[in-house]
Amino acid sequence: MPFGLAGGVYRIAMRVFHGIATASQLRGCALAMGNFDGVHLGHQSLFQRARQLAAPAALTFDPHPGKVLQPELAPKLITLLPRKLELMEASGLEAVVIQPFTQEYAKTPASDFENSVLVTLGAQYLVVGSDFTYGAQRKGGVKKLAAAAKARRAQLQVVPPVSVDGVVVSSSKVREYILEGRVSAAKRLLGRFFDLDGVVVPGQGRGRQIGFPTANVDTDNELRPAPGVYAVRVRIGRDPGHEVWLPGAANIGTKPTFGGTEVTIEVHLIEFSGELYQARLRVQFLERLRSERRFASAAELAAQIGRDVESARVAVARATE
Repeated sequence: MPFGLAGGVYRIAMRVFHGIATASQLRGCALAMGNFDGVHLGHQSLFQRARQLAAPAALTFDPHPGKVLQPELAPKLITLLPRKLELMEASGLEAVVIQPFTQEYAKTPASDFENSVLVTLGAQYLVVGSDFTYGAQRKGGVKKLAAAAKARRAQLQVVPPVSVDGVVVSSSKVREYILEGRVSAAKRLLGRFFDLDGVVVPGQGRGRQIGFPTANVDTDNELRPAPGVYAVRVRIGRDPGHEVWLPGAANIGTKPTFGGTEVTIEVHLIEFSGELYQARLRVQFLERLRSERRFASAAELAAQIGRDVESARVAVARATE
């Protein structure tokens, strides 16, 4: 099933259902339930448990409930829906149910939600984290869900939190790390490098003028790493068997040396020459090299970029060994 994002279309092979009412084909499945923003190691542990029980599927919500209930406080998403589905498929799920989340749906009584997943959808196993809540005003929790499952001859599986180096894995912690520029720390919780997708759009050409041409990446991703310079890997293209990954150095910021005010994402590809306008890229953030700062001249900036590129080359080689 195709899902468009930033000018591209990604093909999802697993089955995708839009709404619980459409997913009766999944009767007897093991259904992991949650928002799954970021598809981090904690989420992956739920999917792993589902795979061990029956045909693995997941229920997620779109948009994120926070964007409907408290839009002014809603978190920036780690992964937009197309990328989330890619990652869920890569985690071994056979199907995903995307339940539209509206103000009206938020009023669903807990008992009605139980009926929807246990009767309408017909899940044999429900797989959740220990803090899972559901229904209007979050009145449903794991104890209530366990009783509802038992009454319908189904089972509830509660998966404990996952910790990495003493840190409990959560979407909020991943966001915190990324917003601070700590992409290496975020990688340990995600189980992969944080990435964003985008399309190359025209810039001001200043990088080319000082000897380091850059691709100006326009992305729909809500979450961006903190301003600074990063070692990255960049995928060009999306055709299976024809995609190319190249090392690079990315700058996120306003280009203060040139008096800029708009935050941009610019990537210099170390082993590439050619035209990239309108190309679809995926940028993986491997390591933060330094903070953004203003230089006295373009020549001083160019000298620093040269050092950044060499540091990025080493960091990419280290990360991909």
